[in-house]
Amino acid sequence: MPAARRTAALALALVAVLGVAAPPAQAGRGPVTCQGQGVDPDAEARHRAETLVHAPLRTVWNLHTDVESWPSWQRPAAPMTIERLDPGPLRARSRFRATVDLPFPPTAQIVITSTVRQIRHHRCVRWTGPADGPGYHIDGTHVWTFTPTRTGVLVRTEETHTGPQADPNSDMGLDTWLADLKAAAEAHP
Repeated sequence: MPAARRTAALALALVAVLGVAAPPAQAGRGPVTCQGQGVDPDAEARHRAETLVHAPLRTVWNLHTDVESWPSWQRPAAPMTIERLDPGPLRARSRFRATVDLPFPPTAQIVITSTVRQIRHHRCVRWTGPADGPGYHIDGTHVWTFTPTRTGVLVRTEETHTGPQADPNSDMGLDTWLADLKAAAEAHP
C-alpha cells in the first residue's frame, strides 16, 4: 500500500476509534451526498469533516434535525439565533434562518436562510442558502450523512461556499459543530 494511502487509512482508523474530526484531506472515502446530491463542485471554499458519535442514531438525528435547539448545545463563534420558517419536522423544502451577531466590523450581523433540498430520515440531509449582511454575501451548500456502526454513528459533513467572501482556508465551523454534536449526543440520557 502506498504511503499516502497508509496515512489516510491510519487517520480514518483514528477517527473511528477516537471519534475525532479528521482533517479535510483525510476525511471520508468519497463525496458526501444525500440522495445523490452533494456540494457545489465548483465552489471556491470547501471543508469536509467527520466524527464517530457513541450514541444511538435516533439521538444524533433528533439533535441535528431540531434546528431551533442548536443554540442550546452548540458553541458558535458568535451569538446566534435560529428560527424555523415553517412548522413540523424537517423535510424537503423546510426553511430556517440563522442570525449571527458578529463582534467585528464591517459586518455586524449575518443572516443565513437555508432550504432543505434533500433529506432521508436517519440517513442524510442537504440544505442550501445564502448568508447575507452589509457588505457580505456567500452561497452555501451543506451535506450531512449519518451511518450506524457497531459502536455508534459515523457523522460525515461537507460544506462549500461561493461568493466574494468565500474563504478557502476556513473550516466553516464544521469541526466545532461536530465536536458539539458528539458531546451533546453522548451526554444525552
